[in-house]
Amino acid sequence: MTSFIVPGNPVSQGRPRAGKRGNKIIMYDPKESKEYKQYVALIAKQYAPKIPYEGPLSVRLKIYRQIPKSTTKKDRALYIEGIKRPVVKPDTDNYTKAVLDALNGIIFKDDSQVTDLYASKFYSDKPRIEIDIQELDMLGYMEG
Repeated sequence: MTSFIVPGNPVSQGRPRAGKRGNKIIMYDPKESKEYKQYVALIAKQYAPKIPYEGPLSVRLKIYRQIPKSTTKKDRALYIEGIKRPVVKPDTDNYTKAVLDALNGIIFKDDSQVTDLYASKFYSDKPRIEIDIQELDMLGYMEG
């Protein structure tokens, strides 16, 4: 199992942008998404296995967004306890996409290996993403 935390405000995968290079149209990541993925990759390298995982994987992401400044004391307490959760954009799957793309070639060969994915959004005074990646033993997994 590989576990680590990416501190700071999470950034979701933005919509791809199109540009022209000569006669060709190229697609690229928005600057904020690209920089965040580089940041996640930099942290992931510190926890990477010697050889990236090659088999099926289970990934668990806990996404902690900054508590909005305009929050009431009552709501702040509910946010910190995890009772009240973010139901605002960006979508959970867009955070997931950014993180999994960043881990390609570092923690695992390709994010297509992720067969089990669990992602949750919370509020916190310490924004971050907690990442747990576990190799699945498919024989034990199927019998389990």
